[in-house]
Amino acid sequence: MASPSLHNVPLSADRLWRDLMTMAAIGGTPKGGCDRQTLTDLDGEARHLLARWAGEVGLTVEVDRLGTMRCLRPGRDPSRPPVAIGSHLDTQPSGGKFDGPLGVLAGLEIMRALHEAGAETEAPLLLINWTNEEGARFSPPMMGSGAAMGIFTEAEILAKTDPAGASFGDELRRIGWAGTADPHDLQRLGAYFELHIEQGPILEDEGCEVGIVTHASAQAWFEVTVTGAEAHGGSRMAGRRDALVGAARIIEAVERIAVAEGARGTVGRLTLSPDSRNVVPGHVWLSVEFRADDHDTLARMEGALRQTGTELAAARDLDVAVEPFWFSPVTPFDPVLVERMRAAARNRALPGRDMPTVIGHDAVYMARKVPAALLFVPCKGGVSHNEAEAITPAWAAAGLAVMADAVLETAGLVR
Repeated sequence: MASPSLHNVPLSADRLWRDLMTMAAIGGTPKGGCDRQTLTDLDGEARHLLARWAGEVGLTVEVDRLGTMRCLRPGRDPSRPPVAIGSHLDTQPSGGKFDGPLGVLAGLEIMRALHEAGAETEAPLLLINWTNEEGARFSPPMMGSGAAMGIFTEAEILAKTDPAGASFGDELRRIGWAGTADPHDLQRLGAYFELHIEQGPILEDEGCEVGIVTHASAQAWFEVTVTGAEAHGGSRMAGRRDALVGAARIIEAVERIAVAEGARGTVGRLTLSPDSRNVVPGHVWLSVEFRADDHDTLARMEGALRQTGTELAAARDLDVAVEPFWFSPVTPFDPVLVERMRAAARNRALPGRDMPTVIGHDAVYMARKVPAALLFVPCKGGVSHNEAEAITPAWAAAGLAVMADAVLETAGLVR
């Protein structure tokens, strides 16, 4: 289905959908999802495909020192800072087809439509594929955008290792995507737009086709270490210093704390030692993350977690350490760009609503330095980071249309 935007640019929702399915085949899983983790061979294959598609419509592809791809379309006025559209192509180990690629490929479709129309914008346009948004293989998440905005240093990112011990820098070079551009150049963008699936049920439940994101909620991640003492599995129960039982109490507390605050809490990873069937574990490490709409709530949650650790240590003769790992504050999006997306949805008679994001995206880091906007479309059942993740072609088309109208208004389409 080819449809003109309000600017008479021939967007093709059908082509966007075909691109999504073609990209999903790279790392496709038997259950219909994707396993295309960052800096793997499959990630490299996806990057080559995007670069080929970008070259076919005259975009100039450049790569920065952390592997982030930038595909530039010149504007009539080269002195104006570029207006960027971006997201990511990397996935979770059992991820879906749309989390990330929708934003990248919608940006590509806008570029294709402009190319076919022979149209110009006053400002240059830039399509961005960020490196390692997911944080699945290398943690923390959103490394490419975080380093570009000065939140991380290049050196610390390049030195990060995956669970197998491979370094970010070595893997970036191995797959051939270590570039030379300075990541900090992206702090000089005129605006940044991102389209994403909601990863929640609100839009679908309310019959909305788009969600205009006003701000990002706060997040705090922690690493918790519980240390007890190894013992034979045949030892008596009394007097055991079982680190895994202690960790189970922590996990239970994370859920209780989050429910009490009306917020979110998750334990996503856990390792134990010595990891033997007939040995009481003496050491357990686990990840904890909290998400809340304000900093006071997040602080209370952290305090409750630490209090749980203190009480557990005393009651069960354990050592419990709670260490901060990563923090993202409440972050507003640019009010001018937010209103521009609202207007685009109204003009197209698309039902929508304002909403926050409790999930981190590259747009959240971008908003610290650059005027930024984030747009959501529904996903079925709110399911994401799961092979069952699904959206409809109509939802993709709605997001594409609103995004294109807001981007072209910002970049100044030459009529």
